[in-house]
Amino acid sequence: MRILTLAAVASGVAFGCVAPLAATPQGPGSVTTATRTLEAGGGRTWQYELGTLLVPENRDVADSRLIGVGFAHFRSTSEQPAAPPMFRLPGGPGGSYVSRLEPGSRGRDGLCAELEQFLPWCDVVFVDQRGFSEQGDILRAVFQVPPRDPQRPMTTADWVAASEACARAAVAEFEDSEVDLRGYHVKECAHDVAALARALDYESIILNGTSFGSQWSFAVMRLHPDLVARALLSGVEPLDHGYDMPSHVFAAVQRMWQEIDADPRFAPHLPEGGMAEAARVAIERLEREPLRIEVERTDGTTKTLGVFGPAAFPWNDPDEILDLFHGRTERWKRQAMRERVARGQRIPLIGPSIDTSLGVTPARRYRLWNDPATRYLGRNNFAGGLATAAIWPSPDVGDDFRTPELCDIPVVFAQGDWDTKTPIENTYEIAPFFPRSRVVIAERGGHGVLGSIAEQCPEAWAELLEFVQTGDLDGIPARVRLAPSRTFTPPS
Repeated sequence: MRILTLAAVASGVAFGCVAPLAATPQGPGSVTTATRTLEAGGGRTWQYELGTLLVPENRDVADSRLIGVGFAHFRSTSEQPAAPPMFRLPGGPGGSYVSRLEPGSRGRDGLCAELEQFLPWCDVVFVDQRGFSEQGDILRAVFQVPPRDPQRPMTTADWVAASEACARAAVAEFEDSEVDLRGYHVKECAHDVAALARALDYESIILNGTSFGSQWSFAVMRLHPDLVARALLSGVEPLDHGYDMPSHVFAAVQRMWQEIDADPRFAPHLPEGGMAEAARVAIERLEREPLRIEVERTDGTTKTLGVFGPAAFPWNDPDEILDLFHGRTERWKRQAMRERVARGQRIPLIGPSIDTSLGVTPARRYRLWNDPATRYLGRNNFAGGLATAAIWPSPDVGDDFRTPELCDIPVVFAQGDWDTKTPIENTYEIAPFFPRSRVVIAERGGHGVLGSIAEQCPEAWAELLEFVQTGDLDGIPARVRLAPSRTFTPPS
């Protein structure tokens, strides 16, 4: 579940442009590259091409300005690679694998481990997102989280009002710039992948993406099906699932609660009925009377720091749920103190641009709003995005594009059943539209499980590598069991 930062913000925008590597190429589809060396420790080094692809910012405009999209191109260690090149698409929107290749970057070791696994079979290409690439433009917005009203709880209506104000302010800031915000949507991102494949002389590719990277992959398969040989996806997010169904997210939470209920360390803290009963009692109290956090002044009077209602229910934090159940408020007092001051947060502008452009079908919108688990999770995750879709200039992709259709491309879906960002129901709903597919459920796995499977389940990982190499779906397991992606500590 992509939590839209837009849903809790006010206004202010900033953007910057980073110059390409060398001389600017002359036309769309051309590239500029420079040779780099990646040192991965243990004596492992790989040379690669750090490049910039030049593409139209808005392909619907004949004289659109050209923008740079960064990529990193690694050649296979085999003279005759057994498989087509793997195109790695990052999540977000607003993520970059290319920037993680820099020394000291977070996640760099994981990318090196992936390269060691895949380069014997194929070339690997890390692709940046337009508008979030150090080899092109970095577009950002600065949002101010509104200060908490100490006399009443925040509501979904508050988040929606802040979202609308922010979107208008951000769009106004860019009106006088050279940036055309109409070009920042998932279809353009998909066309960028196809343009890069052509520029590198690849006739077919393998897609590998997690979270938004998987959603981006679905867009490539929809718009350029002849280009894609196969796909290996994790943290699955179909085109109509940019906003996750609350009950599906809550089901993942309840699977984690089962682990807590079975843990003898928690027994003294749990009521009969376990975490589910503690959560039911806690939300019922907030619905009946919001939690008022007060401190005593030196003169004996009290001061209200904040009021927390059902929208603040900590659905993904068992410790806070148990605090509420047992009437402990120290944690909430600290939160109220932090939220008294408005905080600015810089986010990638491609996030709300893509998410609001993708939107949802009318049927899914109705289900989202009326889902019973909104009692626990609220509507803040999707209410702001739905409300601001008409404000952001990126065009709506349309219900025909969002609605799944049959696709013959071989796909392996790897999904953790503790994933609260892209729940397993996403995979269950989209997999039937891919008749040549396999689903791997990673028990106790979180958001994006391919790395964990590689580390903990070598036999299953060998089958996935076989799929990457040959496209063979036989032998891929339906389930694997991982070490818990989250651990829980009983209250003190």
